[in-house]
Amino acid sequence: MALIMKYIDSINRYMDSYSDSRTKDWPMMSSPFPTLAVCMTYVYLVKVLGPRLMENRKPFHLQQMLVVYNALQVVFSAWLFYECLMGGWWGAYSFRCQPVDYTDSATSRRIGISGWLTGHYSFRCQPVDYSNNPRTLRMVHACWWYYFSKFTEFMDTIFFVLRKKTSQVTTLHVIHHGCMPMSVWFGVKFTPGGHSTFFGLLNTFVHIVMYTYYMFSAMGPQYQKYLWWKKYLTTLQMVQFILIMVHAFQLLFIDCNYPKAFVWWIGMHAVMFFFLFNEFYKAAYRSRLMKKNAALAAANGHAKPNGYCKSINAHDDLAMPQPQADTIASKANGNATFSNGHVNGVKNGYKPLANGTTTTTSGLANGSAHKTNGTLLANGYANGHATKLLDDVAQELTQRKIQK
Repeated sequence: MALIMKYIDSINRYMDSYSDSRTKDWPMMSSPFPTLAVCMTYVYLVKVLGPRLMENRKPFHLQQMLVVYNALQVVFSAWLFYECLMGGWWGAYSFRCQPVDYTDSATSRRIGISGWLTGHYSFRCQPVDYSNNPRTLRMVHACWWYYFSKFTEFMDTIFFVLRKKTSQVTTLHVIHHGCMPMSVWFGVKFTPGGHSTFFGLLNTFVHIVMYTYYMFSAMGPQYQKYLWWKKYLTTLQMVQFILIMVHAFQLLFIDCNYPKAFVWWIGMHAVMFFFLFNEFYKAAYRSRLMKKNAALAAANGHAKPNGYCKSINAHDDLAMPQPQADTIASKANGNATFSNGHVNGVKNGYKPLANGTTTTTSGLANGSAHKTNGTLLANGYANGHATKLLDDVAQELTQRKIQK
């Protein structure tokens, strides 16, 4: 225990020495452990406790709440996107009047004409400004609110649990939401502003689009016609991570006064999320494409001759009845063919019934067909009855001719 406390004390001393003095007294910023505790509680709640509590309960209908929540998330994300722009990515340079900066700072030399397009910040290299400039402080505050927004996004998963949509609580979903608050905490603690804010700029824009989709989706089926762009949403998220990777890893090849540890931290997060979202994309949309093709094939009449249509989904096939070799009999002399208790073809006046038995149109006169495990034996009694029926008919026709 003493060793653990010593380790924690060392972490706190390190953070006091190297952290940003402007944010150290802000809520949740004094230590990483409160944020870590919240993240761990979230994972336990949505993966263990929540499903257990909802196991014997009916799902909640939260349509109105979902509409309001997603609308608020759209507004919140739009405000964060605007603050990131005004804090450095756009707002510094004016299109009406921009005095010349005669200072000899590296930032002023680097901006040049690109400042008209990118504002105060540079896409190539943007060190952290630790001053108390009002514009700089605006970006620092935007960073903290972006960190806070990662907690509000926990509600996405909580709503899934309350509605018993456990299939939506995937590993990708939980990892994405569970890691982000801890990741952003380090940025706000040590490097609020600068190069890393490009991640927040892109992410808030994607969230505007994403929560707009969720809001319309929650409004009901009458709005589905406006959601044709659903399949492009995951693509947009993957493009976001590619841009973040390129933007972060470029600092490994150029000289920039920005911590290399954060370059790796941001870049590797982008790599991990890209591959996770890519796997989700392939699993989700490939499955939908296969189901669509199966539906088209069924509509065109491509059915299996053994009485059931083979699903394109392997898991569905496991639940379908499989034909047994020893229960299939096909005779050229008019015998009926049976498979797993289903009549595939009926001849000689036999009519299939739902319970797997057979009868003639006039009733069985000389016995009944035997059943074994719900499967009709066509090679024995069915064959004998068919032969006797033909003999009786032939004899009756002969007698009628004699009478005539």
